[in-house]
Amino acid sequence: MAYWLFKSEPDAWSWDQQVAKGAAGEEWSGVRNYQARNNMRAMVVGDLGFFYHSNIGKEIVGIVEVCALSHPDSTTDDPRWDCVSIRAVQPLPRPVTLEDCKADPRLSKMALVNNMRLSVQPVTEAEWQTICALGGL
Repeated sequence: MAYWLFKSEPDAWSWDQQVAKGAAGEEWSGVRNYQARNNMRAMVVGDLGFFYHSNIGKEIVGIVEVCALSHPDSTTDDPRWDCVSIRAVQPLPRPVTLEDCKADPRLSKMALVNNMRLSVQPVTEAEWQTICALGGL
């Protein structure tokens, strides 16, 4: 299993909207960055990810699961762009802010800290465990 982080502006797509989609989940569509797309192409069903509210809040608020492999993004006819589908698993009891991540030396090499613009990022197992602990899991 691999771990990931999915970034979304909550006024465009929020954790509550993700939760409302239920077990069917939702396409993580609209990604137009090759590195982020390639990250999605590397995912397998069952991989877990953090759901991160960017711009507003700047915090990890929940855990999602990949529920459909990479497939053509339904928001474009351009064959270069793929997406996965994800479903909400559980909220974090305590959201973990970007400032929390920056302040924790164990997360100094995390993509969220060093590559703020990438909308779909890998997360190491050690980073996953640290964020889960900071979030009260």
